[in-house]
Formats: sequence, structure tokens, C-alpha cells
Amino acid sequence: MHEIEINTSKKEEILDITNNILNLCKQEEIFDGICYIYIPHTTAGISINENADPAVKKDILKILKHIIPGNLNYEHAENNSPAHAKAMLCGFSIEIFIENGALNLGTWQGIYFCEFDGPRRRYIHVKFIRT
Repeated sequence: MHEIEINTSKKEEILDITNNILNLCKQEEIFDGICYIYIPHTTAGISINENADPAVKKDILKILKHIIPGNLNYEHAENNSPAHAKAMLCGFSIEIFIENGALNLGTWQGIYFCEFDGPRRRYIHVKFIRT
């Protein structure tokens, strides 16, 4: 298993980690297989989405703020209940097929680490399975 460490810089942000994962895939020299990516945090998540237009990341954060507002009377004492809910919607793991030595992502797709309670030091667990 590989562990990527990142330091987020904002309360909420979406970071493109596609190249980090591609580099690990090349390092492992996997021709065909599956890449598993797991986020071991409860206030951050992982997603695949469009990587051609940076406005999409901003729009996703706006949509999540609209769906899960920060001004409700939450009971969780750490004042980060919205971050837990956003991470749950985003998800904590993804799988990507590897074919012919490349991640099988769509033309406009990228892999995104989603921070909802930063800034913090975060970890991304990556495992490759040969098929």
C-alpha cells in the first residue's frame, strides 16, 4: 500500500490528485489491474469528476454548501458536522481500472481529494491489484 500525504490550505477545497495516482501507477509498472483509493478521514472524501474546467470544483463546493448549510443547530460538539455530512456524500473510496498501463479515466475525468474541514495534514491510501 502507498500513502500520499497532503497538506490542505483551506477550510473547504477540492484538489486534483490525478498526477499523484498516475505516478504511483507508473512506479508500480502495472499493465492491467485495479487501483483502489481510500481516504481514512471522516471530514474528507474522494471523487472522480471533470478536470477540464476549474469552475466545476467551485460549483461543487457551492452546491454542497447549499445542500448542507453550516448554520443549522447541529449537535456534534466539534462544530464540523457539515464536514462529516459532505464527506459522506462524496464518499471515502473509489476504484479505477488500469488498462494497458494507464488509469481508465474518461476524457474529461480527474481524481479529486475533497477537503471539508481544513486546513489539515491528510492521507490518501492507494493500493494496486494486478489482474
